[in-house]
Amino acid sequence: MKSIKSSIAFLLAGFLIVAFGDTGLAKDECLNCHQELEDELQTPALKIKNDIHFQKGLTCADCHGGDPTSDDPDISMSRAKGFRGVPSHQTVPQFCARCHSDANFMKTYNPRLPVDQYQKYKTSIHGQKIVKGDEKVANCVSCHSVHEIMPANNPKSSIYPVNLPQTCAKCHADEEYMKEYGIPTDQFSKFSVSVHGKALLEKKDIGAPACNDCHGNHGATPPGIGSISNVCEQCHVVMGELFSKSPHKPAFQEMDLPQCETCHSNHDIIPPNDDMIGVTEQSICMECHAEDEENDGYKVAAQMRMRIDSLRVRYEKAKKLLEEAEEKGMEVSDARFDLKDVYSALVATRSDIHSFSLPVVLETSNSGLELADKTMEKGKQALEEYNFRRLGLGISTLIITLLIIALYMKIKAIEREQKTS
Repeated sequence: MKSIKSSIAFLLAGFLIVAFGDTGLAKDECLNCHQELEDELQTPALKIKNDIHFQKGLTCADCHGGDPTSDDPDISMSRAKGFRGVPSHQTVPQFCARCHSDANFMKTYNPRLPVDQYQKYKTSIHGQKIVKGDEKVANCVSCHSVHEIMPANNPKSSIYPVNLPQTCAKCHADEEYMKEYGIPTDQFSKFSVSVHGKALLEKKDIGAPACNDCHGNHGATPPGIGSISNVCEQCHVVMGELFSKSPHKPAFQEMDLPQCETCHSNHDIIPPNDDMIGVTEQSICMECHAEDEENDGYKVAAQMRMRIDSLRVRYEKAKKLLEEAEEKGMEVSDARFDLKDVYSALVATRSDIHSFSLPVVLETSNSGLELADKTMEKGKQALEEYNFRRLGLGISTLIITLLIIALYMKIKAIEREQKTS
């Protein structure tokens, strides 16, 4: 009985291997055939094993149609068998949308994946141009690749945040390719040296914005003048709220100026610094506000910069005093906590600049200046205590030394008296 069961199991295993191959999956003659080719038609077969669709169990035929069980090209690539072949550039979005716009189908593989990518794509600049017959504009495979599509969270994926700028730059940094569109091709070079680009590309901080964080991905479009601030506010919430209540907002709207971009630029945003505010030659304020002491904008800019400078200088003085006291072994941990609050007030004052309101800046900076003075006083007291201890130690050492000398002389006198007697 046992030998019969073993024979049946052996025959069943052999049948499964013949019918499905040693992977347990149905035979895929498309893959087998293309693996043997020695031209560019072999490339898909070599890449497909890294593709998320293949890993989820989808085959060549699930996209291209045909009969994957036959090794006869006339049968496997028969139109009667539903063979679709390679879609044209214009039809790729609809081609991918057959599955990715089907909510019921996508639930089987990833319920969290959105199914509105195609609808968004149709609203994008890319989607609008492809409908008009543009064969150069980006479609799905331009960004996601073709037979080696990986999830967005895979560091090797072409749409992984760190890799995405280079993916966009394949087209947008190519002067010859983009010539007919009349748009700049220096976005990637500018982004690379920006505060965002350095954080993303050099520090690999995937929390830093990539192209799609500002322009969108499937619905990619250049942000308009009215929407730039809304995009920036997704991360820079406090500054956005302050600017919305500032006198600059209606002024910028009246002059049809972008909000954040007017002062900070777009792709080549540099880390903000104090020189950007005030009435010096480096100040951005001076680009609009003429040098006139009677001009309200000029006066406010000058006073705001003065406040920042005063708070920064006092913070640095307080920090230096505490560092000196620590080096001398004094306990200043409480003052250190106060110093952190002073720095927080300095950061808040710099942020409050976006309100372009002197009373707001004065309120924040006053609290910081007051705390900075208290912190400096604690540092001075610590140093005075150190000096007092040092003086006391010096006096004590001197007294002890004199006592030792006096004792020594007394002993010598006693010894002389003993010898005389």
